[in-house]
Parts: sequence; structure tokens; C-alpha cells
Amino acid sequence: MAMIRGASFCLLFFSSFLVLASVQGNPNYKDALAKSILFFQGQRSGMLPKTQQITWRSNSGLSDGQLANVDLTGGYYDAGDNIKFNFPMAFTTTMLSWSTLEYGKRMGPELQNARASIRWATDYLLKCATATPGRLYVGVGDPNVDHKCWARPEDIGTSRTIYWVSPSNPGSDVAAETAAALAAASMVFKKVDPKYSMLLLNTARNVFQFAMQYRGAYSDSLGSAVCPFYCSYSGYKDELLWGAAWLLRATNDVSYFNILESLGADDGTDMFSWDNKLAGARVLLSRQALLSNDKNFDPFKQQAEDFMCRILPNSPFSSTQYTQGGLIYKLPGSNLQYVTSITFLLTTYSKYMSATKHTFNCGSLLVTPSSLKNLAKKQVDYILGENPLKLSYMVGYGPYFPKRIHHRGSSLPSLASHPQSLGCDGSFQPYLYSSNPNPNILTGAIVGGPNQDDGYPDERTDYSHAEPATYINAAIVGPLAFFAGSYTG
Repeated sequence: MAMIRGASFCLLFFSSFLVLASVQGNPNYKDALAKSILFFQGQRSGMLPKTQQITWRSNSGLSDGQLANVDLTGGYYDAGDNIKFNFPMAFTTTMLSWSTLEYGKRMGPELQNARASIRWATDYLLKCATATPGRLYVGVGDPNVDHKCWARPEDIGTSRTIYWVSPSNPGSDVAAETAAALAAASMVFKKVDPKYSMLLLNTARNVFQFAMQYRGAYSDSLGSAVCPFYCSYSGYKDELLWGAAWLLRATNDVSYFNILESLGADDGTDMFSWDNKLAGARVLLSRQALLSNDKNFDPFKQQAEDFMCRILPNSPFSSTQYTQGGLIYKLPGSNLQYVTSITFLLTTYSKYMSATKHTFNCGSLLVTPSSLKNLAKKQVDYILGENPLKLSYMVGYGPYFPKRIHHRGSSLPSLASHPQSLGCDGSFQPYLYSSNPNPNILTGAIVGGPNQDDGYPDERTDYSHAEPATYINAAIVGPLAFFAGSYTG
């Protein structure tokens, strides 16, 4: 699982990559966009459709929910394991929806694929929110059991543990994030499927009401089922802000603005991730200040610009480290998740600024739309191969990319090539610890990324750097669409 975890730095480099010629011109953003969305098909749980393009995957998790006599099939496995964690899955869904809302017109033929990737998640999240009155299901599969197995999703057992929050065991963070996902997705489907859109929005309202009424962190309610994997380290106030912001955008209901004002979530931040939503909520809300000139939203605009001043490398207020190759570097565990999420905010705020010819200052530094756009492009291009190793961190994109990603399904023989079950713990030695390339290409997957010295060992056991995750990809879909519409590949 690709989350915030410490890891020893690996200083190994691909010497062969160091002598390669530089990538010429702009990367092929359209190709990268298509692959970034295709990746989600490789993470699918449930009954796969006939349109499935990642064909080494098969049906899995078909009995999910049966221990509670409910149907919890579908959704996505979060990363390289076989668990459905709803907290990061809901964030993934919110980001895919935001990407589609902001950049759908630049997606071309990928727009319908983006919608399909969102719906695969929202169909599942709807089940989780409506299957049992008074409960929000928030996960399927015991992570402590799953991590003792190196097994294909197609081989997982039928007795999968189910987790939920309720009034007596609250989870304001996961509930508000689920509400955000459903509200954002309701706007994606508003014109193409109005009935489904209304179902999403009504469910979002109900789930958010639950989050507000029964306050508490889901980590406290569920303990080792979610910690240390996806603990709510930042608390739940940021999710309440995020959820209210999305419901406000979806409904224009002033009650959600009143909630925003009452929360007092004013902490400064230089982070945006599945755990900490403050910066994302502020950029989302600043849209009203910039595009609608609504002064009520000016405080959020100021906070969004404070965030940008903490990110920009030449800002006097910068608190962000960069590698020598120019990559934003936040934490050793799965650093590219922060890069893609922050890059999304850079392109999106740049877009709002451009629409209104807005500029701002970080001390004596004048920040223009191009300031943010250029930094975002540097991050995207680095991921796509314009880096010291000349290595694309997106699997299947470019001539050189990671071959030994930390991902069970990708690293094990497919069901088609090996119909017999591979079992639970017999595959560590021949597959996890093997130096052979993965037999199945998880096209579009973005791995955790290089270390602080721009090095990448391409070792399957190195989950901090070699593991892909849904939320790494979800956040880069928007920037890729942004640049696909600006440059020819």
C-alpha cells in the first residue's frame, strides 16, 4: 500500500539510463492521458465488463459483502494489494471527477473513459452508503491478513472482513470524503445521466449529514483495520471543509457555505493528499472568488495563494524541497502522490488566474498564471521521462519505465496463463523476490517514484518507490488533459 511510510533511501541508479539522450520536445500528453485512465481498469474489483481492455485481469471479489448479507462488489483495489480502502478510494473518485469537470473539454475521446472510471467507483460507493440504514461501509478485506499473502486478486478468499462506521463508531473523515466524491461525480453525470446524478447528489447530502452529526475520526473507530495504512493523520476537519465545498458547488445551497464558515479550518499547509484536503478545498472555493468575483470567498483565495507561495521554489515563503532534477519532494513514502496532487492544484489555479488575468505576490515575487503552469509542466514532464535517469515513472509510457512494480496482479501469472490458484504465501519467493520483470504490464500505472537523489532501483520489494496507487494516477489526469490541450504530442 502506497501511503505515508518511512523507508531507507536507495541510492542506486540505472547507469544505462544516465547515458541516454534527452527526451526531445514535449512529451506525448495525449498518450499519457489515455494510459493514466486505462490504469484504473487494472485496479478493478468485481465482475469485469466485456469492454475490459487490461485483459490479464479477471473477475475478483465477487462475494465481497456476504458476511453482512450485503452486496459490496466493485470498486478499486487501492494500490498493489487486494484491499478496498474507501478513504483513499473516495479521494481518488473526487479527484477523477474534479479532473473531468475542469478539463473534460480537453480530454477528447478520453472523456467517456474518464466517466467510466468514475462510475466504477461511485456504483460501489453508493452501495456502501445505502446498503444498511445507519451504516456507511468503508472497507473490504483485512489488510493485516492480505499483506501476509502475495496473491492475485482473482485468488482472494470468500470470507472477506467488512468494516463500517456508524453513529456509535463515527468516521467523519471517510464519510465527508465519500460525500465529496458523490457530490463531485453528480456534476460529471448531470447532463449525460440526470437520474444517476440526482441519486449521487441525494446520497452525498445524507452521507455528509452523517459526517457532521456524528463527529469522530474513523481511525479511532477502526484502529488496526486502517492504521497505519490509511490513518486520518490530519483529523477530520479538512474533510468536512472539502465535503461542504463540493456540496456547495453541486447545490449552491447557502447552508453549506455557513458550514464552511463555522469550521474555522484556517491552518496553513504545503501539502495536498488523500489525508489532508485543506489546500484542495481552498483552490476549489477560490474559483468563486476569481471566476464569479464573489468577495465572500476571498479568504479562501488568500489561503490558496498562501499555499502556492509555500510550493513555488523561488518564493521567499517556500517550504517545499526539490530534488536536483527539479521534482517536488515531500516524503520518502510514495512521493509522487504529493507531486501529482499538488500539480493538479497548480494547473487548476493557473487556469482560474488566466481566465481573469489575475496575479498575486509572494513577498516581492510576482506570480502569474505562467509561474504555476511552468512549474506544473516541469513536474509532469519529469514523471514522463524528462529527469536525470531519462526514465518514465508511468508504466507502459515511453521507451524506459519501471518493470518490477510492487503489485500483486502485475507480478504474478495471470489466470489465463495459470488457471490453478497460486495460493496465499507460496508466491513470495518465486514472484515478489524475483529479479525478473513483471509478466503483466499495468499500463498507465504511476509508481511511488524516485528517492530524494533522483534515484530509482526498480526493485519489487521497495514498495515506497515501486508501488502504484489509484490516488497517484487520479490527480495527474487533470494536468495531463490540461497539457494535452495546450501542446501537440
